[in-house]
Amino acid sequence: MTTRVLLIGGTGLIGHSVDADLARRPDTIVTSLTRRQSSGSDHIIDFERLCAAPDATLRTVAPTGADVAISCLGTTIRAAGLLAAMFRVDHDYVLAFARGAHALGARQFILVSSVGAGGPGFYLRTKGAIERDIRALGFSRVDILRPGILLGHRAQARPMEAIGQRLATALSPLMVGRLSEYGAIDAKTVAKAIVGLVGQTGNGCRAYDNAALCRIASQTANS
Repeated sequence: MTTRVLLIGGTGLIGHSVDADLARRPDTIVTSLTRRQSSGSDHIIDFERLCAAPDATLRTVAPTGADVAISCLGTTIRAAGLLAAMFRVDHDYVLAFARGAHALGARQFILVSSVGAGGPGFYLRTKGAIERDIRALGFSRVDILRPGILLGHRAQARPMEAIGQRLATALSPLMVGRLSEYGAIDAKTVAKAIVGLVGQTGNGCRAYDNAALCRIASQTANS
């Protein structure tokens, strides 16, 4: 049976690997939605139009519906420039995508969030808000990924993030117990975990920290 997947954030650090990995699966059709052209398989959409008409907008690129929706979309306050602009991307765009995917019949939603979601600070409060609102939409299954500091090379340089990656790598061996949730994890590991979760049966909402993501990625690689 073919699994129809809708993906946003497919040009980012995690999403790029997810798109590539799923494209190699003969039983999966991936439709990657982007704001600008990145590869020949991308479908450019207007995310503001998506917010206004989620169902109609997604139906133009996925007329046969969807089984699974994946959001790897996210930005930073530094990149967005304003708090409102960051919230627009990390919350409003993701929620509109989820609403449209649910209307198209998707039973599963996979969301890349962040360790500490719902905690102090605008970024974590935003992540907590989108987790809450996705859960309320009525998907049969919701998988929420809460990775720590992501390791990997971005097409667009983020100097402060690069410094954070080096620091996190150095400190990771010292971060044990609950602190391990905040340690470094390779973006490709997170992507492999997403691929492993696609199409999983069983209803309800599940959340995954670094340890769980590594375990799922390992199982996926060995399957």
